[in-house]
Amino acid sequence: MKLSPREAEGYFAKPDTDKAGLLIYGADVMRVALKRQQVLAALLGPGAEEEMRLTRIPGADLRSDPALLLDAVKAVGFFPGPRAVFVEDSTDVAAPAILAALEDWGYGDAQIIVTAGQLKPSSKIRKAFETNPAAYAVGIYDDPPSRAEVERILTQAGLQNIPRDSMSALSELALGLSPGDFTQTVEKLSLYKQGDSAELTIEDIEACAPRSTEAALDDVLNVIAEGRAPEIGPLIRRLQAQGTNGVSLCIGATRHFRTLYACASDPGGAAQGIGKLRPPVYGKRRDRILRQAQGWGAPKLQTALTVLTDTDLSLRSAGQTAPAMALVERAMIRLAMLARSG
Repeated sequence: MKLSPREAEGYFAKPDTDKAGLLIYGADVMRVALKRQQVLAALLGPGAEEEMRLTRIPGADLRSDPALLLDAVKAVGFFPGPRAVFVEDSTDVAAPAILAALEDWGYGDAQIIVTAGQLKPSSKIRKAFETNPAAYAVGIYDDPPSRAEVERILTQAGLQNIPRDSMSALSELALGLSPGDFTQTVEKLSLYKQGDSAELTIEDIEACAPRSTEAALDDVLNVIAEGRAPEIGPLIRRLQAQGTNGVSLCIGATRHFRTLYACASDPGGAAQGIGKLRPPVYGKRRDRILRQAQGWGAPKLQTALTVLTDTDLSLRSAGQTAPAMALVERAMIRLAMLARSG
């Protein structure tokens, strides 16, 4: 049977122990692996590896030894409890062995958990699981994680007492990171908060979130907006070493100053304007943007955006011969000096 994404989330949390098995397939190897880990943990409980209730078989091994899977499914375990045979990285070369094991599966046999990459609708393995009333098939796609999925990961990590703004920040972080990186970040947060019953704050999340090129770009933009001109050069060198080019830096600066202008130019003032930003900003970042917007004011921010527009046009000009980063650095220093002017 085929499970929809919504049905699959519930099944991964509480799999049916009386079914023959489950196929999980998708192009993103990490997403598939995380779902496989979740369902096996829910199906077998703790200690499955040590009690030999889980058998792992590479899909490629079934080509030379098709009977390997059926033998593992029918084997009687020494320890009591549910059993499973996990067939990893399967392709249609393993189809004969998988189809035979599904056909001969009986109540009390080990469940067959199969993972695969992207499978076409015509795939023999996919058809076998989708048409078998005693088995399930789930396609894993590159959709952003749902709020429920984020909450499940947090609960599994033992994180509690999460206020609304921190939950929103974590949801945004989940959109920007790969599934594996987000899970690792949550695990780091869990260790960071171990023994601490206070609310999870934005500062806690920032302390554990992975530093990226975007984070380094934020550092540069804050230095510029706060008028700290001497710090600009070293930060730009670091960004350049990470592969950032002049155009990307100019685009990032323009986006930041447009955000500041949207706050500063609001009829109700910057404090009201920042509340209208989408996506919303929270915590220290919100306070910092508000301070910058109030410090600059709408007229100076208009001038800053003109400087950035002129720089962007120069970078894209066919006749431009000066190094791109040198042009951008000069514009950034000019903006930092503007920030300090009265």
